[in-house]
Amino acid sequence: MRTPAPPQPPARPRLGVFKFASCDGCQLTLLDCEDELLGIAAELEIAHFLEASSEPAPGPYDLVLVEGSVSTPEHVERIRRIRADARHLVTIGACATAGGVQALRNYADVEGYLATVYARPEYIETLATSTPISAHVPVDFELRGCPIDRGQLVEVITAFLAGRKPAIPNHSVCFSCKRRGNVCVTVAHGTPCLGPVTHAGCGALCPTYGRGCYGCFGPAGTTNLPALVPLMQRDGMSEEDIGRFLHTFNVTAFTAVEEQEQEQHGTTDAEGLG
Repeated sequence: MRTPAPPQPPARPRLGVFKFASCDGCQLTLLDCEDELLGIAAELEIAHFLEASSEPAPGPYDLVLVEGSVSTPEHVERIRRIRADARHLVTIGACATAGGVQALRNYADVEGYLATVYARPEYIETLATSTPISAHVPVDFELRGCPIDRGQLVEVITAFLAGRKPAIPNHSVCFSCKRRGNVCVTVAHGTPCLGPVTHAGCGALCPTYGRGCYGCFGPAGTTNLPALVPLMQRDGMSEEDIGRFLHTFNVTAFTAVEEQEQEQHGTTDAEGLG
């Protein structure tokens, strides 16, 4: 009589990590998880992650993390193929969620940029805009930041494994400042700060060291730019300065907020910053 084979352990969910137009910083955050990475690797099969392995496996994948914006014709086709192979797709970082700093070109002459930067621009294949992943395929969750926060990334992966929604706060950086006991840099020192309109996630890193928040996590769930702009002007910023302050890592996201609030409230002090 044959001895029955021992039961096989259930297959681990398969993880794929993909990059588009970006600096790789958000992918590296996963590698920077250190001790937590061992637990993640025990629960997930890391099937495709070029930053970590030169032997990627094809899909399908149970969870896909995507860094970077869609900036070339090839990107459009590739993100559609990845989405077709992904049961769940999460975008990570400002490039993937809002087009990134490279989306500044959305408001400029791309042909002029190409002619200035490249000796032979006719060999460069690019789109006129840099757009978030959600502009092209359905996205199950967006994780903000430039780069993303390590703790929030672990929470997103843990939530996926547990079959629940990630517990990522949607409030502003001001809440994080209060929790850390920070003195408000605007009230106490007249330092311009985007904390009141910026999504929490960094732990109020810049205000903790006396610098105003510069919006690397994009707009918070609720914002009031018409109230914030006069404060920044009071503290010595011109309209051009404020425009530059808002239009960095999350230019398209903050521009959308500006346009929405101008639509709701009519002409405001924020007008002309888009």
